[in-house]
Amino acid sequence: MKRFTLWIDAIAPKPGGISRYTWELAKGLSMRDDLAVQFYGRDRIIENPALLMRDGPLPPRSKLLRWWDKRGLASSIVHGPNYFLPAFAKTGIITVHDLSVFRFPETHPTDRIAAFEREFPNSLARATHVITDTETVRRELIETFNVSPDSVTAVPLGVDPSFRPIPVEELVECLKQWGLEPKQYGLCVSTIEPRKKISDLLAAWRRLPKPLRDSYPLVLCGGPGWRNEQLRREIDDCVAEGWLRHLGFVDDNLLPHLYAGAALFVYPSIYEGFGLPPVEAMASGVPVVVSGHSCLPEVCGDAARYIDPDDADGFAMALEEGLTDHEWQVRSVQRGLVRARQFSWSHCVDRTIEIYRKVASAV
Repeated sequence: MKRFTLWIDAIAPKPGGISRYTWELAKGLSMRDDLAVQFYGRDRIIENPALLMRDGPLPPRSKLLRWWDKRGLASSIVHGPNYFLPAFAKTGIITVHDLSVFRFPETHPTDRIAAFEREFPNSLARATHVITDTETVRRELIETFNVSPDSVTAVPLGVDPSFRPIPVEELVECLKQWGLEPKQYGLCVSTIEPRKKISDLLAAWRRLPKPLRDSYPLVLCGGPGWRNEQLRREIDDCVAEGWLRHLGFVDDNLLPHLYAGAALFVYPSIYEGFGLPPVEAMASGVPVVVSGHSCLPEVCGDAARYIDPDDADGFAMALEEGLTDHEWQVRSVQRGLVRARQFSWSHCVDRTIEIYRKVASAV
């Protein structure tokens, strides 16, 4: 039986999108008895990938060996789910989530740009197969790096079953900790970084009629991000004005309630590889307003209202209509629930295993 190694360094206690993807792959693969899969992270073989979901040091390496030690890594098929293959891998599979570093370098830290320029072409050259999250990114990768179309497969991400419509009476106690009431706030879940266009969202929300803005505060949550010094000052100003609640990172066990309690979900990102938050919002029974750029129309289909985040007047108008147009809200929720059911982590894992086997049969 051919051996596979999943490189799981991206798994973190406070997961972002790539960390979540890596964790769901590790969890799904660990349940499969028909594959010989080991997990490699933090420079060791890891028996239980969930160890990386917590803070603190790992147990001694001697307790973490699975079926074969590090000497067997080079002979296995290695999957790098975070753009790169580790140095020991002669070949393998990589997942390329997006090309934002190359398409929007001004939105990334200089050290990240340098790392991609130094390492990504080498990993791409060694990779036998490439996985992308969407057909949009698949086409971009083929066109930008002249990759053979046969060696690139789009595998959509999934949405956890915990994201679901939740009865209002079950939301009250959880939302109380943030001073929120069910269906009386707008929500954006996003890392605080430039391409997410949070500044444009703040400007558009500020344009709402004051009675509407007072009735529906905007809630912003997500990781701290980067290159956001000016944006953080804007956030502080909006919080001081009383219509913005900035929650920072919200734990996974609380996030489904925060989603389900929103009256409207907004995601104005200028560029995405997939865009998990809008799908999680749709699965939670919340109407969504998203940017019409990159892959978001591919992912959200007819369930969303699309905006151009650079069109301040149009953006504000879409927010106002999203908060007040009851017929559209009902239609968006119904379509969103149907759309979200197309995405599951089990399907993502199954499609990934198909690629593993395809690669194994060719080497």
